[in-house]
Amino acid sequence: MKSAPTRIYLASKSPRRRELLRQIGVDFELMLLRDQGPRGPEVSEEVLPDEQADVYVSRVTREKVEHAAKVMLMRRLPARAILTADTTVVIDGRILGKPADKTEAMEMLRLLSGRTHQVMTSVALHKDDNITQFTQISDVTLAKLTEDAMRAYCATSEPYDKAGGYGIQGMAAVFIQRIAGSYTGIMGLPLHETAELLNQAGIPVL
Repeated sequence: MKSAPTRIYLASKSPRRRELLRQIGVDFELMLLRDQGPRGPEVSEEVLPDEQADVYVSRVTREKVEHAAKVMLMRRLPARAILTADTTVVIDGRILGKPADKTEAMEMLRLLSGRTHQVMTSVALHKDDNITQFTQISDVTLAKLTEDAMRAYCATSEPYDKAGGYGIQGMAAVFIQRIAGSYTGIMGLPLHETAELLNQAGIPVL
């Protein structure tokens, strides 16, 4: 018999992470951190000088969960575990964030076209003043893309809220030749590892 669900906070604006947590039956409440405004973001996603991609994604994720824990205390919210994650796309050691416009999205797709890149997703859980964290890495190979296909894709709204300028779960699925790793990790939350993390913390999944 499954134990009673335990509600957590999800400190992420990603609709994909929400969908994935619901998929495995996790009860959560959103805790949204500021990413713009006159005071700037609450957690900066700027890459530090000479910072390696795996170090970068791990650091940003940890800073997000640490800040979310402070917000929980400042707002006097009910004490709960907090889950957050960050995903980055890496090719030739270069970190690709979310494209700011069509020109940048096209540049990213040209760089990824016909090649294999890495998608890194780091996940952190804050519970009882302890943080547990892991980073999952997948390889993704894109087919050789035509200029027309890239232009058509960049004319949609899909590339602009996703690291690397594409979403594997959307129209860009037709660009993907193969993956090695976690499909849900490429989406933004590797479910196998996340479920293990939650279960080990006493938060039942499925």
